Amino acid sequence: MIEKINQALAEAGAKAAAAADAAAVEQIRIDYLGRNGLFPALSKEMGSVPPEERKDTGRAFNTGRNKVQELIDTATARLASADGGSGEAIDLSLPGRRWKTGRKHPITMLADECVAIFRRMGFIVAEGPEIEDIFHNFDALNTPQDHPSRDPQDTFYFNDGRILRTQTSPVQIRVMESHEPPVRIVAPGRVFRRDTPDATHGMNFHQIEGLYIDKGVSMADLKSILQTFATEMYGPKVKIRLRPHFFPFTEPSVEYDFSCIMCGGKGCPVCKHSGWIEIAGAGMVDPAVLKNVGYDPEVWSGYAFGMGIERLAMLRYRIPDLRLLYENDVRFLEQF
Repeated sequence: MIEKINQALAEAGAKAAAAADAAAVEQIRIDYLGRNGLFPALSKEMGSVPPEERKDTGRAFNTGRNKVQELIDTATARLASADGGSGEAIDLSLPGRRWKTGRKHPITMLADECVAIFRRMGFIVAEGPEIEDIFHNFDALNTPQDHPSRDPQDTFYFNDGRILRTQTSPVQIRVMESHEPPVRIVAPGRVFRRDTPDATHGMNFHQIEGLYIDKGVSMADLKSILQTFATEMYGPKVKIRLRPHFFPFTEPSVEYDFSCIMCGGKGCPVCKHSGWIEIAGAGMVDPAVLKNVGYDPEVWSGYAFGMGIERLAMLRYRIPDLRLLYENDVRFLEQF
């Protein structure tokens, strides 16, 4: 048995020294260490070795197998060094390989475009935490204790009383607490609500809200900003309209609509034949909110507005179902 091992070592050494490529080295491994190779075959013969010889034979077997592996490793390193470390010859005439670049998600694309539009109108971006406290999310925004949005059926509460923010309006409060007016910001970000997912609703979505506080700000300023945004986002033919509404943090409050971009305002199934598509809410900042952050409502006034980025994306890209944006189907995402 020991003679067979020594003979195998000599043959493997000669083959490893003569190996000219990786295929030859791999063949040595197969012949000596592979499943049907020499050393696995010798291992099966160990049972026939006399007991008094097994210790020396076993030591020789292990040593021989390890040396064959060393020969293979040495030959592999020699070949790699000879061709520059690549393991194979390099054809310098081949064109380079291009790295595939990714692309932005449609929600990210719309958020970036919204921010760019408002930046051109003088707004700056502000951000805040997604896990909020009751004061910044509700109390400071003049939301009454019995308002439905405070109910655990509508809002995600933590055991310590904190919540997942239901809107990006808390960012407005935090900015006003830390900055003297005038203030002119937009706050994009993710928000959370206890909604049953369907074609137009989800438990998390994205908003962009705006706030402008200064002297002499009026509803006319708000309407002009919204009209400019609609024109920049959807084209010069889009019109807006304001409808009276109620929000705790604005007074007066409005909901605003864009003329249907699908039918040009003529009426279609998308706009329910009304010619208008509801976008979101807005209004003049309630004096109570200004007092909560230390602003004098006799001196300062302002407006606030907000809109869902998913809704804007669905209109922009004619997406019929909100859930398509979150399924991470590459076939869908590659269209943008």
